[in-house]
Amino acid sequence: MAAAQRKPNLIFFLPDQQRADTIACYGGRKVHAPNLNKLASESVVFERTYVTHPVCTPSRSSLMTGTWPHINGCTRNSVPLDRRFRSFAELMDDKDYRTAYMGKWHLGDDGPARRGFQKSISTDERGDYTAFLLSKGATPDKEEKTFSELAISNLPVELSRPKFLEKHACDFIEKHFRDPFILVVAFVEPHSPYNGPLNDEHPLSEIDLDPTATLPESENIPLRYRLMREWQQARAILDRQRLPHPFFFGVTPDEYRSIKQRYLGLVTLVDQSIGAVLGCLERFGLSDNTIVVHTSDHGDSLGAHHLFAKEMMFEEAARVPFLVRLPGQTRGKLVPQPVSHIDFIPTLLDLLGQPRHPQCAGKSLLPVIHEEALSPESIFIEWAPNRTKVKKGSSLVPRRMIKRAVEESTRTVVSPEGWKLCLRDKDLNELYNLKDDRLETRNLYSDRQYASVISRCAGEIHRWQESTNDRLKI
Repeated sequence: MAAAQRKPNLIFFLPDQQRADTIACYGGRKVHAPNLNKLASESVVFERTYVTHPVCTPSRSSLMTGTWPHINGCTRNSVPLDRRFRSFAELMDDKDYRTAYMGKWHLGDDGPARRGFQKSISTDERGDYTAFLLSKGATPDKEEKTFSELAISNLPVELSRPKFLEKHACDFIEKHFRDPFILVVAFVEPHSPYNGPLNDEHPLSEIDLDPTATLPESENIPLRYRLMREWQQARAILDRQRLPHPFFFGVTPDEYRSIKQRYLGLVTLVDQSIGAVLGCLERFGLSDNTIVVHTSDHGDSLGAHHLFAKEMMFEEAARVPFLVRLPGQTRGKLVPQPVSHIDFIPTLLDLLGQPRHPQCAGKSLLPVIHEEALSPESIFIEWAPNRTKVKKGSSLVPRRMIKRAVEESTRTVVSPEGWKLCLRDKDLNELYNLKDDRLETRNLYSDRQYASVISRCAGEIHRWQESTNDRLKI
């Protein structure tokens, strides 16, 4: 079959916890990510992409099913995806496609092989990657003959997870280069622990801290965020006593900078493997017949607002990269309007010529990709209680207030005009003007002059809740 007549392939890269500004097109010009930068220069770049829920499992549930976490039940980490909801592979009507999912799944023990993917390569604790390490003579550091995340983070490049996934991805392409295929490569990196074989890839002198990492700690933020910050700082002090440097959290600007340096090294590690997989496409003459997509399940605060990781509505955690390179595309295009991951699966199905499935809550972004007129819409993000860690003996507030704060739920709207309103059932509400205050340093919720903005945005949240059968009372 001639290349022009072939059905398009799809490669979907999904790193874990990659911030948008780790790619040059989003401002990360000092980050060593040449392959992602080249991909972006040839792609449709969605400048403002938001997750549905800023933590792993809930976000991935939307990326794999096109449904909201409050609908599919994956409202916290490590919740299995209910079998009533079809995965991306199960939503494909076209059975000519060879399908593979490689890497982190995090949607239950069923795994991708039982959710429609014909081939699965696991990086879970007892999966294919562990077997690979054992075959290479690596010594497990856990009693059950498995490897801790810290042990894995200390391995050389050739034994790293990205290199492992790179090889299996290239093997899959080589085996199926004559068939239409769908390949998902889900990296664990640059997720914490912030440690890897390329820790020194970026000179410390070139590491720029987020401006809010050096500003005084704001108290006009939700109590849950302040409790997270207190626990993270206490944990950093403990780690400092037993490790050469804190792996997870920091307290001082120097520690923030060191953590970000190592995080960016992990971004480079993933970038190298992405480059190898894209090189494999070129070797088999498939670049002009393959859709390449790149996004992440959430970002990472990396010291912004004196916080680390995700679980927050701040831009650093809730906004992610989203690149789409169409077959034969060689020039980049920028889409400035905000978009949501709820539209991710409908877009992939449309790109592959598949009909929209009634399971999907969102819409295809293909008209936007093709530069057709589409009115910008408000974006919605949700949060449900997860396992927020609290410092033992916290003195921030009485215990009853702590319990209430860690059990809060949030519903957020980001308007095309740049307003971000976060409404909570059990904690402080927030309003930010992202156009004038992109760093989210001024919570305007209590300022009466913005009452009409709050009313309008709150109305949008409540109408969205009604339309998506979200019964949270806020």
